[in-house]
Amino acid sequence: MPLLTATTCPDSLLEDVHTHGAGRPPAPDDLTYSLTLPASATSPAIARRAVAAILQAHGLPGLTEAAVLVTAELAACAYRFTPAEEVYLRLRHRDGALRVIVYDGHPRHANARLAEICDERRGAALNRMACVVRVCAGDWGFGEAREPGAGTRMWALVPGEGARAYGMP
Repeated sequence: MPLLTATTCPDSLLEDVHTHGAGRPPAPDDLTYSLTLPASATSPAIARRAVAAILQAHGLPGLTEAAVLVTAELAACAYRFTPAEEVYLRLRHRDGALRVIVYDGHPRHANARLAEICDERRGAALNRMACVVRVCAGDWGFGEAREPGAGTRMWALVPGEGARAYGMP
């Protein structure tokens, strides 16, 4: 009968895990995350906390105020519009800007007039977020999602320089 032995992880492996796998802390351009959130009233709060922690871990505290507000508004809109049980949040930092993408399960309406009304309602729901993005000299939009399934994809690009200016007193 084979003898079972218990081993522990080498310290170097544990250090590697805690320093992002490359012997160093996470860098800004390592920031690429995807989260599944419940389609509920708790989603904006969960998204705010997650984004704040992620930005802090990647050394981007200057983006926090604007990015947290933008993310919470996108998550709130997704919760209000989706018939699904989940919404998806993606974050990516590249070239000095944070891209926030939220997918919800609300499909595009086949009837052009209904689609127009729905787009107007969604745009109105994102008005506060649009103001923050505009102040940060960023960009935003929404449209039909190609992934992770049918529904709507909403996104905002928050430049770091604009976000830092937004967060100043």
